[in-house]
Amino acid sequence: MLLHTPGGSVGATESIVDYLRRMFGNNIRAIVPQIAMSAGTMIACSCREIVMAKHSNLGPIDPHLRGIPVVGVAKEFKRACDEVKRNKNLIPIWQSIIGQYRPTFLGQCENAVEWSKQFVSKQLEEVMFSGEQDANKKARNVVKKLTDYSGNKSHDRHIHIDECRQMGLKIISLEDDPDFQDLVLTIHHCYMHIFQNLPAYKCIENHLGVALFKNIPPKQ
Repeated sequence: MLLHTPGGSVGATESIVDYLRRMFGNNIRAIVPQIAMSAGTMIACSCREIVMAKHSNLGPIDPHLRGIPVVGVAKEFKRACDEVKRNKNLIPIWQSIIGQYRPTFLGQCENAVEWSKQFVSKQLEEVMFSGEQDANKKARNVVKKLTDYSGNKSHDRHIHIDECRQMGLKIISLEDDPDFQDLVLTIHHCYMHIFQNLPAYKCIENHLGVALFKNIPPKQ
C-alpha cells in the first residue's frame, strides 16, 4: 500500500484499517514514498512492515481536537493545578485560560489520547510484532515515542527512517532495491502531478487503466 497523507481523524483511520484487515488480513506492507503523518503513521503501524526512503518520514500520533493538541491541553491543565496550589495569586491568570475550555472538553481530550494509544498498541501487537514474546513491551515503547508531546515538541515534527528504526518499528529501506524504488517513486510522482496540476482531489483507477477523476472546480 502506497501511503502519502498529512493525516486525519482517529475514527476514519480505525475504519480504514478495519477494512484493510478484513480484505488482506495481516499481510499488508506500507510504502511511504514521502510522508505519512499523524493518522497516516497510525495506518503504517497497522502493517507488518514499513518501507521508507531516506527522505520519507512518519509523524507523532498525538490526537488533535478542533486543531488543539489534546496532550498539550492535559499537560497545561496539570500545570495550572500545580501552580495554583503553590501560589493562589495565579488563579486569575489561569482562570482566563481554563475558562475557555468548553464543558467536557478535558474529558474528550483524555479519551482521544487513550483511544489513539490503545488503537496503535493493539495493531502493533497483533500485526508488526505478532508472535514475538515481548510484543506488548515493544508496542508500548513505540507508542510512547510517537505520543511524547514534550519530546516531539510539535505535531508536525518529521520522524525519519533511522529514528523510526531506533524506536523499534520494522523498517525496510526503499533504496535497497533500485528497480522497486523507481517503480514506487514513478507512481508517487504521477499522482502528485495529477493532484497538483489538474487539479484533482480524487482519482480511482483499475488494473485496465480505466480511471475516474474528480477535479477541483475552477474559481469564478
